[in-house]
Amino acid sequence: MSVFLGLTLGFGLLLVYRSFTSVAGTGSRAGNGHIETLLLHAGLDKVTRGGFISASITAGVIVGLVVLILTGAPLIALTFAGFGAGAPWVLVAHQATKRAANFREQWPDVVDHLRSAIRAGMSLPEALTQLGQQGPEALRPAFTEFGLDYRATARFNDSLERLAARLADPVADKIVEALRITREVGGTDLGEMLGTLSSFLRDAARTRGELEARQSWTVSAARLAIAAPWVILLLLAGQPAAVYAYSTVTGMLVLAGGLAVSFLCYRAMMRIGRLPEEERVFR
Repeated sequence: MSVFLGLTLGFGLLLVYRSFTSVAGTGSRAGNGHIETLLLHAGLDKVTRGGFISASITAGVIVGLVVLILTGAPLIALTFAGFGAGAPWVLVAHQATKRAANFREQWPDVVDHLRSAIRAGMSLPEALTQLGQQGPEALRPAFTEFGLDYRATARFNDSLERLAARLADPVADKIVEALRITREVGGTDLGEMLGTLSSFLRDAARTRGELEARQSWTVSAARLAIAAPWVILLLLAGQPAAVYAYSTVTGMLVLAGGLAVSFLCYRAMMRIGRLPEEERVFR
């Protein structure tokens, strides 16, 4: 137990040191790694890779300490510390899924607004900037930043690129590319194309919503089946006999095997129950 407490104290001091010495934004978007992509899809583009990893480590240390204090079992506490470290990943992935679903419902309104603004004679930058005040609530910040960016630089293509990066959405990529091509080569069929796109997006959102509603109860039941054994373990950890049993070599092997089976089953469940996601073909 003393070794575990020493390690957790060391982790805590390391995180405190990094919070005072790290430079904000350093390396946060250096590449297009999995963490950066996940944070971008969740709308957490202000969070750096280092900050997210630090939050995961902190969550793991806190959960491990709480379980250790309650049960006095270092191995069980270490197991739940791993669960605590994975909690930020699960929460961010859930936020990304929720954000994508919210965007799917609001993109048809954005397309309709752009179509009406263009038919009314507004320029493309004006139509996009107006969405910052009159567009869907969830999308207003991105278009407001586009308006500020365009007024500051007067570079439409660069502002469009940054808008697509902030939104991180396949539909946004299609709209951005259509507007870019119209801006560069001209054309009179943009309104008709936007009308067709709006109808297609509404049909796709309605169909996907029905599929997600039908599969949600199955996915929830599978997650409950994965979590139930570990909840029971946490309850049993209050008994000295159970703590002693899981402190032996056999108990360690049982915990390791349970973790491996739970991880593989959870990944298989998520892969089987996941609906196909539209890829960002323009990025």
